[in-house]
Amino acid sequence: MNPLHWSFRTQFLFGFACCAGLLGYALYVQFRLGIEPCPFCIFQRLCFAALGLVFLAGALHDPRRPGARKAWALLACLPALAGVAYAGRHSWVQLHPPALPSCGPGINFIVEQYSWLGAARRVLQATGDCANIDWQFLGLTMPMWALLWFIGLGVGALYAGFRPRQNAMFRR
Repeated sequence: MNPLHWSFRTQFLFGFACCAGLLGYALYVQFRLGIEPCPFCIFQRLCFAALGLVFLAGALHDPRRPGARKAWALLACLPALAGVAYAGRHSWVQLHPPALPSCGPGINFIVEQYSWLGAARRVLQATGDCANIDWQFLGLTMPMWALLWFIGLGVGALYAGFRPRQNAMFRR
């Protein structure tokens, strides 16, 4: 069956499965391959988790009204856009490494000192270790792949929510 003709629920369940798989792989890389995540990586994981939860909630709701489907699609775009910002910035830091030797204090310390919102802003100013490239596939680093996944999942959510339905009873 053509994925472009999947129902809203199927598309959102697929988005949830992608997010769950990506988070699972990130944990595998951390705990099995021993590659420690930097603060950027942690925030990208949080964005994937939030996006996955929106996909799951949207799939469970399975709205029939076009306006509700559009609302779920736009809601899914929020964590996807946040993920694009973090992954894009992380990719830029890797391509243009700063002169400072380390990222600074760990994420727990940053959150305790600045709250989550302050920590999010502080992480965007990453330096040093965040520029390390510990993993590559087909010439792209992990944040570059994350950026592509965030864009793809965001576009997929918009497609699921805004595409015209084949069945006439859904066209109101």
